Amino acid sequence: MGLYDETLGTLLVGIFFNTYLYGIVCYQFALYYQANFNDRPPVKCMVLFLFFLDTFHSMAAIYMAWVYMVTNYANPAALQYAAWPYPFTPIGTAAAAFVLFGIIIAMALPTFALGVACGVKAWIIHVIADMPHINKLATAWLTMQVAVDIFITGTLSIILARAKTGWSATDTVLRRLIRGAIQTGLFASIFSLGDLISFLALPTTNFYGMFAIPIGRIYSNTLLDTLLVREKLKSQMTSSAFERTSRVMGWVPGEPTIPGAAATSIHLGVHRSLQDSADAASFDGTQP
Repeated sequence: MGLYDETLGTLLVGIFFNTYLYGIVCYQFALYYQANFNDRPPVKCMVLFLFFLDTFHSMAAIYMAWVYMVTNYANPAALQYAAWPYPFTPIGTAAAAFVLFGIIIAMALPTFALGVACGVKAWIIHVIADMPHINKLATAWLTMQVAVDIFITGTLSIILARAKTGWSATDTVLRRLIRGAIQTGLFASIFSLGDLISFLALPTTNFYGMFAIPIGRIYSNTLLDTLLVREKLKSQMTSSAFERTSRVMGWVPGEPTIPGAAATSIHLGVHRSLQDSADAASFDGTQP
């Protein structure tokens, strides 16, 4: 391995992946506001806040790469110190998770507090070699973060799975919502665990930064994906409901099949009603 593979190399991989995810966030953000969803102001404010947070954090991460690789190109000693975007990472990640999962205050608030405390403590320490001093705090924060992700993912999946009705359209929507919940919790948990393990095992390298920096973008990606898919799910339910009605009534276009039982029953009922009306009219016409 090269001299800077475990420091600049791993940091650069994390920044590249974070920038890629931020590009997806920008695309999803543009689609969201172009669609003009009739969402409540708190939802729109949450999306706007996450977008600005992602923008600031992504720009800060690129700036950090510039500081290490350009400004201090001939100064390897700079790698011993954490540039300010590094300690900001747990603060930004905790803020994104709190906004996304704030509804569960009992678990989200302590996680947010631990994340902020971890970032502030790392900011004060500043020296990367001394970062093991916050091992206990970082372990508590990341463990709590993984617990919140898994709890919310499991709870939503169980509730939605039990809500299945047997109707294909409704169950399709529920399966899509379950997938969104699993995406949010699973990917964030994997990166949080990677951050925790690498921080404890290799505290003097930047391996943990490779996992820590993109976590906030993962939360934003999954939230915007869930918001954007609503129109598609709505159209699927509408078309499926129309198709079921058409098949029941025997109205499916392009299918010269025998009408369904319901259509036949309606036809016979209308025919019988017309016949009775005609008989009544004939009877009235024959009276003196």
